[in-house]
Amino acid sequence: MNKPDNNYSRLNRKRGRNRSDKILNILIAVVVLAIIITASIIFLGGDNKNKADVKLPDTTEENSQDDSTSEETDGTDNIDASSEDEDESANSGDESGTDDEEADETTETKEEEEEADPGVVKYESSDDAVVNETIIKTGWEPIGTSQTGEHVSLYDGKSADWQEKISAISYATELPEDALIIWKIKNGGSPQKSIGIVSTKDKVEKYRVYLEWIDEKGWKPVKMDVLNTLDFDY
Repeated sequence: MNKPDNNYSRLNRKRGRNRSDKILNILIAVVVLAIIITASIIFLGGDNKNKADVKLPDTTEENSQDDSTSEETDGTDNIDASSEDEDESANSGDESGTDDEEADETTETKEEEEEADPGVVKYESSDDAVVNETIIKTGWEPIGTSQTGEHVSLYDGKSADWQEKISAISYATELPEDALIIWKIKNGGSPQKSIGIVSTKDKVEKYRVYLEWIDEKGWKPVKMDVLNTLDFDY
């Protein structure tokens, strides 16, 4: 009877040991699994942290810098364009000023040429025995006048009208007034026409000048006879 009991006891002890071994193995497996999980968490967490520590490019800052650069470039372009416009305007202004100056110079040159140009000079023969030739210049102009109102031709030897007649004769003969002897100034056939007979003081040059009054402009020479003598009825 005692032998079976011993066998039973050994069986029970063996079963107990097997159960303890299983439990121990399970605990070991749980511990190992826990270690693996913990290690994985540590490593994975570290990688994520490292990844998180990596600074991504700040596209906003770059875009801001790009925009700033673009604005600066645009500003420069605008300044350059403005400068070019100002330069063109200045050049245009300079060119315009040059053109105006050239136009003024051309006008002055024409005026000087017109003043220097006596116009067409005609020399005509005459049937009058005291006349060598008759001269007509298309360039003759009225000499101007200080007279106002209705013109009255005067032969008094002292009035403004008389003096302007002498000035017109001097202009036609191209001789100074103080170089002339005024032999006579008379009516030329109408109230606004006169004739002057003059000579140089040495009587070498002798002329008969025909004058015509132009309203508000004065006396104008229209014809001049070159005389060969002063011995005639005038």
